[in-house]
Amino acid sequence: MMYSKRFFEFNKGLFRGGERSLTELSRVIVNKNKLCLTLLNSAHLREIIFCLFSLLFFTGAHPVHTSITQMQYNAAEKTFEVSLRVFTDDFEEALTKENNNQLVRLNDKDANGPLIERYLRKHFSLSNPGKQRKPFRYIGKEQEVDATWMYIEVPYTEPVKGSTLQQSLMMEVFDDQINLVNVSYLSEKKTVLFRKNSPQQVLNW
Repeated sequence: MMYSKRFFEFNKGLFRGGERSLTELSRVIVNKNKLCLTLLNSAHLREIIFCLFSLLFFTGAHPVHTSITQMQYNAAEKTFEVSLRVFTDDFEEALTKENNNQLVRLNDKDANGPLIERYLRKHFSLSNPGKQRKPFRYIGKEQEVDATWMYIEVPYTEPVKGSTLQQSLMMEVFDDQINLVNVSYLSEKKTVLFRKNSPQQVLNW
């Protein structure tokens, strides 16, 4: 499977998520940057958020600490295919802390795979309704100019309703960290926000 092409699919799917969560996220980003923005027409909400995320992820400076994740359920394989996108400099800071404060720098040919996998297993998980944490397979990572993509697969055969998702990447480093996860399961889509005071969320469809 070509994970590197998922970004375009993710951008299309992101703005079909929960309207309430997206509205909330837009307010967080706007307030963080002390901007004055009035949403005069809710029909333009997705376009506004698209612009905000474009500014965050395609410019050199990022005014808030955030990440975006796409979880796409592969019904044939009974597996969640997960793509996580983080700012590289923020992630390097988190990995340095994880690495006993020994400096970590990411590039295409680094040997940081075991460290990244260990960090992901601490901060990202999917548990079934019985609170059993599901094992996942770390596929690898890709580097962009200012961002790092990470890919994992989570075998999952139980009902998703009532499962618990953890996405606490970099929350131990940045108090204002916001992690957005877009979950696609069969015909259902859900957008979930994670903050330091809410690193876990129960998925209810």
